[in-house]
Amino acid sequence: MSQSTFFLEPVPPFRLDLTVWTLRRRPDNAVDRWDGKTYRRVLLLPVGPVEVAVTQVASPETPRLQIAVTGQPIRAAVQADVTTNLERLLGLRIDLTEFYQLAAPDRRLGPLAQRFRGMKPPRFATVFEGVINAIACQQVTLTLGIRLLNRLAVACGTVFGEGDEAGHAFPRPMDIAGLCPAGLRQFGFSRQKGLAMIELAKSAAEGRLDLEGLAALPDAEVIDRLCELRGVGRWTAEYILLRGLGRLHVFPGDDVGARNNLQRWLRLRKTLDYEGVRRILAGWGGYAGLVYFHLLLDRLAESENLSVTRPCGSLSVPITGNIS
Repeated sequence: MSQSTFFLEPVPPFRLDLTVWTLRRRPDNAVDRWDGKTYRRVLLLPVGPVEVAVTQVASPETPRLQIAVTGQPIRAAVQADVTTNLERLLGLRIDLTEFYQLAAPDRRLGPLAQRFRGMKPPRFATVFEGVINAIACQQVTLTLGIRLLNRLAVACGTVFGEGDEAGHAFPRPMDIAGLCPAGLRQFGFSRQKGLAMIELAKSAAEGRLDLEGLAALPDAEVIDRLCELRGVGRWTAEYILLRGLGRLHVFPGDDVGARNNLQRWLRLRKTLDYEGVRRILAGWGGYAGLVYFHLLLDRLAESENLSVTRPCGSLSVPITGNIS
């Protein structure tokens, strides 16, 4: 199978390891794979499926990524499609200079931003993927939600490769539209979640629902449109604004785990509610979503005992702090 390589240079600073963990959220994520050095994902391009392998080969301050593409020769169109996907998934073109300037003098935000400096806010590859992720993770632990998504990808996603090395693309609308709720129940989804996912997939596959078109709408209208869908409420809509549409000023205030992370970080005794989250985050301007992502990393580092390394040229050096 053909393999070709090219390079990308993200806006500095950039750390692939931190960005990938923010995207994948749990170590057993089967779609966004990470072995401690290389990020792998199956992409469905117009010319066919490919697997990309991304490795950081230069320091966070002068970042350079080696992109290996397996499955198609790297013609101009293929390289452009892969680049577009990776820029979205890994936030490669996002400049966080203003965020770091805001955070530096803040006694709380400054140390957090410095500790995870180089993390870029990721996005799901499509808004459809974002909605399915959100529905899967409703009212269950994130660990279980990721496992449900893994089962869905293995059963319905395009397979690339063979054996233990096989990767699975995230399912497209057409891959889910033909399922029945009973089939999704076998993967662990509730009947209501199954109905919501199938209805969403059918609407998208038949062209009756343009999820990518939501990018042109203001937040309030996006929320209204999303909440018209079966199984979508305020938390799901705000989650999609942040992780599907890249609205970095959005902190999903109904996310219990995120609220707990915020409360723990600020050492608050009183339990936060939705309005309490909004009041606290108002002082950090349009970066509430970045606070969300940084607190996710902070929690992963403390509770998951993940191995996160600092790239230095082609080497990896453990960073200090609670991450081992």
